[in-house]
Amino acid sequence: MSRNPPPAPSWKPDAAAIAAIAEGRHGDPFAVLGLHTTPDGTQSIRAFWPGAEAATIIDAATGEEMATLETLHPDGFFAGPVTGHGEAFAYRLRFTHGSASWEAEDPYRFSSVLGDMDIYLMAEGSHRRIYERLGAHPRTIDGVEGVSFAVWAPNAKRVSVVGDFNQWDGRRHPMRKRVEAGVWEIFLPGVMPGAHYKYELVTRDDTPPSLKADPVGFQQEVPPATASCVVGLPPLEWHDAEWMAARGEKQALSAPISIYEVHLGSWRRGEGNSLLTYDELAEQLLAYVEDMGFTHIECLPVSEHPFSGSWGYQPIGLFAPTSRFGSHEAFARFVDRFHQAGIGVIIDWVPAHFPSDAHGLVRFDGTALYEHEDPRLGFHQDWNTLIYNFGRTEVRNFLVANALYWLERFHIDALRVDAVASMLYLDYSREVGEWIPNVHGGRENLDAIAFLRELNTRLFADHPGATTIAEESTAWPQVSRPVDGGGLGFGYKWNMGWMHDTLEYMSHEPVHRKYHHHQMTFGIHYAFSENFVLPLSHDEVVHGKGSLLAKMPGDRWQKFANLRAYYAFMWTHPGKKLLFMGGEFGQEREWNHDFSLDWHLLDDPAHRTLQALVRDLNRLYREIPALHARDADPGGFEWIDATDSDNSVYAFMRHGGPGDAPVLVVCNFTPVVRENYRIGVPCGERWTERLNTDAAIYGGSNVGNSGTVFADPEGWHGRPASLSLTLPPLATIVLQHAE
Repeated sequence: MSRNPPPAPSWKPDAAAIAAIAEGRHGDPFAVLGLHTTPDGTQSIRAFWPGAEAATIIDAATGEEMATLETLHPDGFFAGPVTGHGEAFAYRLRFTHGSASWEAEDPYRFSSVLGDMDIYLMAEGSHRRIYERLGAHPRTIDGVEGVSFAVWAPNAKRVSVVGDFNQWDGRRHPMRKRVEAGVWEIFLPGVMPGAHYKYELVTRDDTPPSLKADPVGFQQEVPPATASCVVGLPPLEWHDAEWMAARGEKQALSAPISIYEVHLGSWRRGEGNSLLTYDELAEQLLAYVEDMGFTHIECLPVSEHPFSGSWGYQPIGLFAPTSRFGSHEAFARFVDRFHQAGIGVIIDWVPAHFPSDAHGLVRFDGTALYEHEDPRLGFHQDWNTLIYNFGRTEVRNFLVANALYWLERFHIDALRVDAVASMLYLDYSREVGEWIPNVHGGRENLDAIAFLRELNTRLFADHPGATTIAEESTAWPQVSRPVDGGGLGFGYKWNMGWMHDTLEYMSHEPVHRKYHHHQMTFGIHYAFSENFVLPLSHDEVVHGKGSLLAKMPGDRWQKFANLRAYYAFMWTHPGKKLLFMGGEFGQEREWNHDFSLDWHLLDDPAHRTLQALVRDLNRLYREIPALHARDADPGGFEWIDATDSDNSVYAFMRHGGPGDAPVLVVCNFTPVVRENYRIGVPCGERWTERLNTDAAIYGGSNVGNSGTVFADPEGWHGRPASLSLTLPPLATIVLQHAE
């Protein structure tokens, strides 16, 4: 007579669950592994360690052996009952394989590392410091050192932490899913700072597991390696209190803001074309920027990016300063050093899109999680990148928290937001049928608009004194106007129209400029519709466009003279200033991100004197209130004569506040010296020539007005007095009333 086999002891887990753990298929490992109490009150401990042949339980306090576990799966699954203990107690695991023996903490005996409020705020999309919870954080729990890991992947079937601490084996450390927010988390004892890791995800369609870098990782391996590094949050030891207290004034509309735009990898190179480190840049770049008189630097994106040729504009590690130049701590020191010298630090920030590299955000959990499923919404044809789904709560939270992270943890003073135009328009660079209208049938990306307004509202509220700058190339209204008045809420906007018009004008031979006279005047028609920055950026010296110097017409002397006159026009025109590195000394070849700027050119007097002009323009811009105090105020500018197209001469006045001496600017964009050229002025007495781009010290022909001009009582240009000036060839002169 046959008999049924006796029932399995209650402490033994289900065989199917054991197999799922051993095969790396189980999506709820904490339901199987660790300490468990069965309905009949029996306690058991279950552990999994591939390759182990035996396992015992060790009392963490005494080191005594408590129980030997039974092998339930040949791949290393062990379990056994324990008696005489409370609901939770500290234990360790001892494993053996042949003659080898080792001990380990059990990750599955630790409770959740995410609090209920964290989960609530993440699910709501309002957790402004998700970086304090997501990512990898060294910490000590119950006296045990290790690292807590957490990642958002709501649609994955299983997520594991893999790294050089577990042979990159996804079976070893599957994570706990907090279903309320779709976040997976685990505390791994014994993992230390410096460890390399990724997340291994099994997706719902049962494709092979994918390996992803941490979206909230704080450092990555030096590219082309792609693993994340355990480093924790950057430190908060700063020495820039004086700067932080005053930066609101230094970034105000009335402040002189002159920005030196820098690609950290090619400003200067070390021996053997090696990259300088953040610490080396903090020494060399800082000294240079101080000497040149710029008030700010703007770094092309420092967020980690896999391809150096993207210059950082296709980032994957939004929370990780690129490791090409050192650690995130070194980047913090870099910022701190600039602040101690009274110089602001701006970074380019890229929330518009991300690359499709397999280790990045693309289909992160097997679904279009960060991007859109429909390529008509989610794919940038120009850049072969993916567009963030700004309508998704968690994605908006991710991006807003990232923006705040740079300001909070690195004291960044401003974010220059890249490619805003591509975010605002659903049909950006798309043909008919390649885009989907919004709910009203329009082309405006309503989700992106809401995101940008949320971003600016939160940033200005949380970080007074900081600001944002939009790279927005269309006529979208009120980009730099307050959100509560219908604007997007940016602090400033790049004036791309001014840049295109004026550079095109300067590229014409002087004999033809009279036919394009309006290109230098048109910008004033809208100069005060936004809070503008005048940009001569990296985009103007790449992709076959040549250098700024190369755009200038004429022989070598005329090229330099044209560029000098243009720079002085820019520095005296309403709007804050931005110049890409190399432009200040007349880089001759097009910018190449793989090599240093051509610093040897400064051995040539023509380049050295151009550099001296930019240095003096910065000094003048800071010293004279009329040149900066009303940059965003129509009352700060008036044309004296904008109509002399035959002579290609422009004359305008800049005004400061009450009591500030006005400034007269006259530009002659032909190689002809103009004697006795009369200009109307609002007041008499003496006018001092503060700057002449044709001066010999700048490499010019030294034609000018001997430093001082006295006004005549003869009315001119509708003003009560006038000056009889000598206008140097291809030059700009700046005169200040000196009563």
